[in-house]
Amino acid sequence: MSNQRLAYLSIDSSRKQHRSPIVCKTFAIHAGLEESSSLQSEDSFTEDERTSEDSPEQLLAKPLSSEELKSLLADSERAKLTKKLSEANQQNRFLKRQLYMKEEALVNFKSELAVMELEIQALVLLAEEISKAGIPQGSRKINGRYIQSHLHTRLEAVLEKLKEQLKDVDAVQSKEIPLFWCGMAESVQVMGSFDGWSQGEHLSPEFTGSFTTFSTTLFLRPGRYEIKFLVDGEWHLSPEYPTIGEGLMQNNLLIVE
Repeated sequence: MSNQRLAYLSIDSSRKQHRSPIVCKTFAIHAGLEESSSLQSEDSFTEDERTSEDSPEQLLAKPLSSEELKSLLADSERAKLTKKLSEANQQNRFLKRQLYMKEEALVNFKSELAVMELEIQALVLLAEEISKAGIPQGSRKINGRYIQSHLHTRLEAVLEKLKEQLKDVDAVQSKEIPLFWCGMAESVQVMGSFDGWSQGEHLSPEFTGSFTTFSTTLFLRPGRYEIKFLVDGEWHLSPEYPTIGEGLMQNNLLIVE
């Protein structure tokens, strides 16, 4: 029995010795496959990165599609229009400030003319009284008339001229013009030639029963103005004012006398 056990052990050990090189070889093959696959994946990843990350020169070299070109042109035109609109609004605000300053100076000038008119009226009455009194002996004449009558006539002429100037001031002075829109809406804005169709004026709502009246006050000089109402973003004509023009060019007419 001892000899048989020794023989079995020797056979078993020999089998283990023949098996161990196969295991090592298999392990080496697996390691080599994993290493080669990892290298291949790294190489492919770096190639993808290189192809996906284009340089700016390569991006500029690529031709633009028609849609991309249209989008760029639209953005460029939009930027130009926005810049022009901003410049126009700045110019409009500057002109408004200048207009307010001129209006203030005009009001002061009108006040001075009114005071001067009262003074000349008093002088006219005084000259008339003197001319009706007895003419002192030796009084001088101008163009065949005594100086008392001549003075009265000249003062009357100056007074009439001053009154005409006051009328001219009234003709160029801005007036308060009430403006309104009737109807249900959330926002109402009036646009018109009074400011070159640039900014317009917002109307304030006043609830009267089932209707809403939007109103504002414009300061306008005498003349004819074309206006149109922007109601909740849509253009509308008001039946309360006369119209002028046709089709898309039809507007309300506002006359300031």
